[in-house]
Amino acid sequence: MQRFTNRTIVVAGAGRDIGRACAIRFAQEGANVVLTYNGAAEGAATAVSEIEKLGRSALAIKADLTNAAEVEAAISAAADKFGEIHGLVHVAGGLIARKTIAEMDEAFWRQVLDVNLTSLFLTAKAALPKMAKGGAIVTFSSQAGRDGGGPGALAYATSKGAVMTFTRGLAKEVGPDIRVNAVCPGMISTTFHDTFTKPEVRERVAGATSLKREGSSADVAGLVAFLASDDAAYVTGACYDVNGGVLFS
Repeated sequence: MQRFTNRTIVVAGAGRDIGRACAIRFAQEGANVVLTYNGAAEGAATAVSEIEKLGRSALAIKADLTNAAEVEAAISAAADKFGEIHGLVHVAGGLIARKTIAEMDEAFWRQVLDVNLTSLFLTAKAALPKMAKGGAIVTFSSQAGRDGGGPGALAYATSKGAVMTFTRGLAKEVGPDIRVNAVCPGMISTTFHDTFTKPEVRERVAGATSLKREGSSADVAGLVAFLASDDAAYVTGACYDVNGGVLFS
Protein backbone atom coordinates (compact mmCIF):
# COMPACT_ATOMS: atom_id res chain seq x y z
CA MET A 1 0.00 0.00 0.00
CA GLN A 2 1.43 3.37 -1.05
CA ARG A 3 -0.97 5.95 0.38
CA PHE A 4 1.66 8.68 0.75
CA THR A 5 3.59 8.64 -2.51
CA ASN A 6 4.93 12.11 -3.36
CA ARG A 7 3.78 13.43 0.01
CA THR A 8 5.74 14.91 2.90
CA ILE A 9 4.97 14.03 6.50
CA VAL A 10 6.48 15.77 9.52
CA VAL A 11 6.72 13.61 12.63
CA ALA A 12 7.47 15.79 15.64
CA GLY A 13 9.16 13.72 18.32
CA ALA A 14 10.39 10.87 16.14
CA GLY A 15 13.62 9.86 17.86
CA ARG A 16 12.29 6.69 19.45
CA ASP A 17 9.35 4.41 20.14
CA ILE A 18 6.00 5.53 18.69
CA GLY A 19 7.33 8.56 16.82
CA ARG A 20 10.06 6.52 15.19
CA ALA A 21 7.58 3.78 14.26
CA CYS A 22 5.30 6.37 12.67
CA ALA A 23 8.16 7.81 10.61
CA ILE A 24 9.12 4.35 9.31
CA ARG A 25 5.49 3.47 8.57
CA PHE A 26 4.98 6.62 6.48
CA ALA A 27 8.15 5.88 4.52
CA GLN A 28 7.01 2.31 3.91
CA GLU A 29 3.87 3.80 2.37
CA GLY A 30 5.79 6.13 0.07
CA ALA A 31 6.26 9.36 2.02
CA ASN A 32 9.23 11.61 2.42
CA VAL A 33 9.60 12.15 6.15
CA VAL A 34 10.88 14.97 8.33
CA LEU A 35 11.71 13.81 11.85
CA THR A 36 12.22 16.20 14.74
CA TYR A 37 13.97 15.07 17.88
CA ASN A 38 15.43 16.65 20.98
CA GLY A 39 17.39 14.15 23.04
CA ALA A 40 17.23 10.97 20.92
CA ALA A 41 19.76 11.86 18.22
CA GLU A 42 20.94 8.29 17.63
CA GLY A 43 17.39 7.02 17.20
CA ALA A 44 16.58 9.75 14.72
CA ALA A 45 19.75 9.05 12.74
CA THR A 46 19.03 5.32 12.49
CA ALA A 47 15.45 6.08 11.44
CA VAL A 48 16.73 8.31 8.64
CA SER A 49 19.02 5.50 7.52
CA GLU A 50 16.13 3.02 7.47
CA ILE A 51 13.95 5.42 5.51
CA GLU A 52 16.65 6.01 2.92
CA LYS A 53 17.08 2.25 2.51
CA LEU A 54 13.41 2.18 1.54
CA GLY A 55 14.19 4.60 -1.28
CA ARG A 56 12.56 7.59 0.42
CA SER A 57 14.04 10.89 1.49
CA ALA A 58 14.30 11.91 5.14
CA LEU A 59 15.49 14.87 7.15
CA ALA A 60 16.18 14.82 10.90
CA ILE A 61 16.09 18.15 12.74
CA LYS A 62 17.00 18.78 16.37
CA ALA A 63 14.43 21.07 17.93
CA ASP A 64 13.06 21.94 21.35
CA LEU A 65 9.36 22.03 20.51
CA THR A 66 8.59 24.26 23.50
CA ASN A 67 10.73 26.97 21.88
CA ALA A 68 8.83 28.92 19.22
CA ALA A 69 11.94 29.99 17.30
CA GLU A 70 13.26 26.42 17.09
CA VAL A 71 9.86 25.13 15.97
CA GLU A 72 9.61 27.79 13.24
CA ALA A 73 13.12 26.94 12.06
CA ALA A 74 12.37 23.22 11.91
CA ILE A 75 9.16 23.64 9.94
CA SER A 76 10.83 26.12 7.58
CA ALA A 77 13.65 23.64 6.97
CA ALA A 78 11.10 20.92 6.18
CA ALA A 79 9.28 23.15 3.69
CA ASP A 80 12.52 24.36 2.13
CA LYS A 81 13.59 20.79 1.42
CA PHE A 82 10.30 19.19 0.38
CA GLY A 83 7.81 21.97 -0.34
CA GLU A 84 4.26 21.62 0.94
CA ILE A 85 3.63 19.54 4.03
CA HIS A 86 0.84 16.98 3.66
CA GLY A 87 0.77 15.66 7.20
CA LEU A 88 1.87 16.65 10.69
CA VAL A 89 2.07 14.07 13.46
CA HIS A 90 2.85 15.52 16.89
CA VAL A 91 4.08 12.72 19.15
CA ALA A 92 6.41 14.71 21.42
CA GLY A 93 5.53 14.84 25.10
CA GLY A 94 6.05 13.10 28.40
CA LEU A 95 5.20 12.63 32.05
CA ILE A 96 8.55 14.05 33.32
CA ALA A 97 7.92 12.72 36.84
CA ARG A 98 5.12 11.36 39.00
CA LYS A 99 4.04 14.04 41.48
CA THR A 100 0.86 14.63 43.43
CA ILE A 101 -0.58 18.13 43.68
CA ALA A 102 1.02 18.44 47.12
CA GLU A 103 4.42 17.53 45.70
CA MET A 104 4.45 19.66 42.56
CA ASP A 105 5.20 23.35 42.31
CA GLU A 106 4.07 25.82 39.67
CA ALA A 107 7.28 25.43 37.69
CA PHE A 108 6.72 21.66 37.35
CA TRP A 109 3.06 22.17 36.39
CA ARG A 110 4.02 24.60 33.66
CA GLN A 111 6.83 22.34 32.44
CA VAL A 112 4.46 19.41 31.91
CA LEU A 113 1.90 21.56 30.11
CA ASP A 114 4.61 23.09 27.95
CA VAL A 115 5.99 19.71 26.88
CA ASN A 116 2.60 18.19 26.06
CA LEU A 117 0.36 21.09 25.08
CA THR A 118 2.33 24.23 24.28
CA SER A 119 4.64 22.24 22.01
CA LEU A 120 1.60 21.04 20.07
CA PHE A 121 0.24 24.58 19.75
CA LEU A 122 3.58 25.92 18.51
CA THR A 123 4.12 23.09 16.03
CA ALA A 124 0.63 23.23 14.57
CA LYS A 125 0.73 27.02 14.33
CA ALA A 126 4.05 26.91 12.45
CA ALA A 127 3.05 24.06 10.14
CA LEU A 128 -0.45 25.12 9.09
CA PRO A 129 0.58 27.92 6.69
CA LYS A 130 2.84 25.45 4.90
CA MET A 131 0.36 22.58 4.67
CA ALA A 132 -1.27 21.41 1.48
CA LYS A 133 -5.04 21.59 1.12
CA GLY A 134 -6.43 18.21 2.08
CA GLY A 135 -3.66 17.60 4.60
CA ALA A 136 -4.01 16.10 8.05
CA ILE A 137 -2.76 16.67 11.58
CA VAL A 138 -2.59 13.82 14.08
CA THR A 139 -2.12 14.70 17.74
CA PHE A 140 -1.29 12.51 20.72
CA SER A 141 -3.49 12.46 23.76
CA SER A 142 -3.51 9.47 26.12
CA GLN A 143 -5.77 7.12 28.02
CA ALA A 144 -4.76 9.30 30.97
CA GLY A 145 -6.51 12.20 29.25
CA ARG A 146 -9.76 10.23 29.47
CA ASP A 147 -9.50 8.61 32.91
CA GLY A 148 -7.31 11.05 34.87
CA GLY A 149 -4.20 8.86 34.86
CA GLY A 150 -2.49 6.84 37.54
CA PRO A 151 -0.91 7.99 40.80
CA GLY A 152 1.16 11.16 40.39
CA ALA A 153 -0.04 11.81 36.83
CA LEU A 154 -2.36 14.75 37.50
CA ALA A 155 -0.41 17.31 35.45
CA TYR A 156 0.20 14.84 32.63
CA ALA A 157 -3.43 13.71 32.48
CA THR A 158 -4.61 17.32 32.51
CA SER A 159 -2.34 18.22 29.61
CA LYS A 160 -3.44 15.19 27.61
CA GLY A 161 -7.10 15.95 28.23
CA ALA A 162 -6.41 19.43 26.89
CA VAL A 163 -4.86 17.89 23.76
CA MET A 164 -8.23 16.30 22.98
CA THR A 165 -9.99 19.64 23.35
CA PHE A 166 -7.33 21.37 21.24
CA THR A 167 -7.82 18.71 18.57
CA ARG A 168 -11.56 19.22 18.38
CA GLY A 169 -11.28 23.00 18.42
CA LEU A 170 -8.57 23.12 15.77
CA ALA A 171 -10.56 20.74 13.55
CA LYS A 172 -13.36 23.31 13.55
CA GLU A 173 -10.98 26.16 12.76
CA VAL A 174 -9.05 24.64 9.88
CA GLY A 175 -11.72 22.54 8.18
CA PRO A 176 -12.55 21.89 5.42
CA ASP A 177 -8.96 22.26 4.18
CA ILE A 178 -7.19 20.32 6.96
CA ARG A 179 -8.37 17.41 9.11
CA VAL A 180 -7.29 17.09 12.75
CA ASN A 181 -7.59 13.93 14.84
CA ALA A 182 -6.08 12.51 18.02
CA VAL A 183 -4.94 9.11 19.17
CA CYS A 184 -5.19 8.08 22.81
CA PRO A 185 -2.70 5.28 23.53
CA GLY A 186 -3.07 3.04 26.54
CA MET A 187 -0.42 0.63 27.79
CA ILE A 188 2.07 0.67 24.92
CA SER A 189 5.49 -0.96 25.35
CA THR A 190 7.71 2.14 25.22
CA THR A 191 10.49 3.91 27.06
CA PHE A 192 7.75 5.95 28.78
CA HIS A 193 6.42 2.93 30.66
CA ASP A 194 9.88 1.43 31.11
CA THR A 195 10.70 4.61 33.03
CA PHE A 196 7.52 5.50 34.90
CA THR A 197 5.38 2.37 35.32
CA LYS A 198 6.09 -0.52 37.66
CA PRO A 199 6.25 -3.98 36.02
CA GLU A 200 3.41 -5.31 38.16
CA VAL A 201 1.20 -2.39 37.12
CA ARG A 202 1.99 -2.99 33.46
CA GLU A 203 1.13 -6.67 33.85
CA ARG A 204 -2.15 -5.85 35.58
CA VAL A 205 -3.20 -3.27 33.00
CA ALA A 206 -2.29 -5.53 30.07
CA GLY A 207 -4.26 -8.34 31.70
CA ALA A 208 -7.31 -6.07 31.96
CA THR A 209 -7.42 -5.50 28.21
CA SER A 210 -9.56 -7.60 25.93
CA LEU A 211 -6.44 -8.54 23.96
CA LYS A 212 -4.41 -9.51 27.08
CA ARG A 213 -1.19 -7.81 26.04
CA GLU A 214 0.59 -4.49 25.86
CA GLY A 215 0.41 -2.64 22.61
CA SER A 216 3.42 -1.97 20.39
CA SER A 217 4.62 1.20 18.73
CA ALA A 218 3.70 -0.42 15.40
CA ASP A 219 0.11 -0.87 16.63
CA VAL A 220 -0.13 2.88 17.16
CA ALA A 221 1.65 3.76 13.91
CA GLY A 222 -0.93 1.84 11.90
CA LEU A 223 -3.75 3.94 13.32
CA VAL A 224 -1.79 7.15 12.79
CA ALA A 225 -1.16 6.28 9.15
CA PHE A 226 -4.87 5.67 8.63
CA LEU A 227 -5.82 9.03 10.16
CA ALA A 228 -3.24 10.86 8.03
CA SER A 229 -4.36 9.14 4.84
CA ASP A 230 -7.18 9.76 2.39
CA ASP A 231 -8.86 6.66 3.80
CA ALA A 232 -9.90 8.91 6.70
CA ALA A 233 -11.11 11.71 4.42
CA TYR A 234 -14.37 12.14 6.37
CA VAL A 235 -12.84 11.82 9.83
CA THR A 236 -11.96 14.95 11.78
CA GLY A 237 -12.21 16.14 15.36
CA ALA A 238 -12.13 12.54 16.58
CA CYS A 239 -10.08 10.95 19.35
CA TYR A 240 -9.26 7.29 18.78
CA ASP A 241 -8.41 4.89 21.60
CA VAL A 242 -5.64 2.38 20.98
CA ASN A 243 -5.49 0.44 24.22
CA GLY A 244 -6.52 -3.16 23.59
CA GLY A 245 -10.05 -2.53 24.86
CA VAL A 246 -9.10 -1.68 28.43
CA LEU A 247 -11.83 0.96 28.78
CA PHE A 248 -14.62 -1.54 28.34
CA SER A 249 -13.04 -4.67 29.81
